[in-house]
Amino acid sequence: MRAWSVTEPGPLDGGPLRLTSRPVPVPADDELLVRVRACGVCRTDLHVTEGDLPVRRPGVTPGHEVVGEVAGAGSAVRGFEPGERVGVAWLRRTDGTCAYCLRGAENLCPASSYTGWDADGGYAAYTTVPAAFAHRLPGGLDDVDLAPLLCAGIIGYRALRRSALPPGGRLGLYGFGGSAHLCAQLALAEGATVHVLTRGAAARRLALDLGAASAGNAYAMPPEPLDSAILFAPVGDLVPVALRALDRGGTLAIAGIHLTDIPPLGYERDLFYERQVRSVTANTREDAREFLALAAQHGVRATTHTYPMSRADEALRDLKEGRFDGAAVLVNDL
Repeated sequence: MRAWSVTEPGPLDGGPLRLTSRPVPVPADDELLVRVRACGVCRTDLHVTEGDLPVRRPGVTPGHEVVGEVAGAGSAVRGFEPGERVGVAWLRRTDGTCAYCLRGAENLCPASSYTGWDADGGYAAYTTVPAAFAHRLPGGLDDVDLAPLLCAGIIGYRALRRSALPPGGRLGLYGFGGSAHLCAQLALAEGATVHVLTRGAAARRLALDLGAASAGNAYAMPPEPLDSAILFAPVGDLVPVALRALDRGGTLAIAGIHLTDIPPLGYERDLFYERQVRSVTANTREDAREFLALAAQHGVRATTHTYPMSRADEALRDLKEGRFDGAAVLVNDL
């Protein structure tokens, strides 16, 4: 089969992502073999490709927003039929026995592994996934619509809950890419007032089209104090900016897996009056189930831009340069 491989992580201009030929993977006893139909393009794929995240698997195939169909299964797998549509997301496996797993926080499992980082992902004709971590997908949405929900949507949902937004609260979103524009739709459906702060004119237009109360520059103050904020942009300089926009008792959730260095914070200026900062680490399978159900209930839809899988490198470059709003999705032509 053909698959993209991060041959040597580094800046995209150096061509770290190469289209290669390799054998179709063989699923382990507890895994499914999945024929990839579509795969979303996530900023984490960019971090893996450019080396912002440490190498876990040399030559890894990125991609963890996979919509595909069951093409085979290991000997221990039950309950899946050939041709059944399934989703493959970021969280690939946990040990299921540690203190974190046992208390329902499997996203913090020290033995956790991740699709497209620890194991080959969906920028390929086929991939594998442990059957226990394959997601049943709702009907009524096509492959391209579903793909961004499997990471951008799930992480946005967890970040929204981590932001402790009160009912009817005022939410600020810093950065407005794939995850933020899905998070915004859910927050609006649940009665929040949403203010978007981002650099891109196209992203600001999309935010207003989706119902945001305002859309301004990332470094500007929103028109009113915020109860909660979520930082989606991987820019540490925005942490104090977002904290200063919070009302007393407000919470900032940082949604990304990678963030540039945070500048010094002033206690009285940035943190006093019980403002707080929370990080977001991956997600649980329960997060995924909850979000997919809410997305179906409220009609959450990704704004998508499709690329052939054979042009995955171009899609990543366009993501890095902010050339599209919403989310990019690779449609398999390999």
